[in-house]
Amino acid sequence: MAEGPDFRRAIVDKLAARAEASSICPSEVAREHGGDDWRDLMDPVRAAAGELVDRGIVVITQGDQTVDLATVKGPIRIRRGPHWSGDNG
Repeated sequence: MAEGPDFRRAIVDKLAARAEASSICPSEVAREHGGDDWRDLMDPVRAAAGELVDRGIVVITQGDQTVDLATVKGPIRIRRGPHWSGDNG
């Protein structure tokens, strides 16, 4: 069985390529791996972000507020978390 993309690694790599205070949208990762079908990857990308949140590697935000991925509605951003290291993922 072939494995799919490692979305945790993709999230970490995208954040590592940005300025420290920058964030990414989950759709950036989904578009990179899904082409025209990127919307089908949004749930797996958000799930990968949730795993990184659980480890403190990233935080989920809306505006300037950190939010709970399990209950948040609407667009989110992913930022470096308290346990950030450019090589975790």
